[in-house]
Amino acid sequence: MEYATRKRLSSVAEPTSFVQVQIKSSSDANRFVRQFFHDDISMYESFFIVMLNTANRTEAYAKISQGGINATVVDKRIVAKLAVDHLCHGVILCHNHPSGNTQPSQADVNLTKELAQALDLFNIKILDHIIITTDSYLSFADESSFDKFLRP
Repeated sequence: MEYATRKRLSSVAEPTSFVQVQIKSSSDANRFVRQFFHDDISMYESFFIVMLNTANRTEAYAKISQGGINATVVDKRIVAKLAVDHLCHGVILCHNHPSGNTQPSQADVNLTKELAQALDLFNIKILDHIIITTDSYLSFADESSFDKFLRP
């Protein structure tokens, strides 16, 4: 009788493959997440999560999806699974806008709210959602209305 084997859902970078840093601000988060993007930052959208411990030190990160020039699909179950598997205290969401516009779309806001609700079931907090472009970024946490991004 053959047994099914389970494949890894995505490649997750563990601390042995990157330098752990403490994220104290949106600029720290921006610097850390930029290492995931290369010349393709202005070509297509990609979505990553960074998993942090209680001291806001990076424990792991994972690419959740890669899409087209103006959108990518993010499966909330995969985000929740990875966050729970790593027993993280909080996550930073990150994606790029190839257009160069850092303003969040309504879909970005809705996704952030939905992920906040899902992760709240496991007492995992979204600490920030960073939107990056080739030369700038927007931090949801820096916005004075950050709570509106997390409320249902």
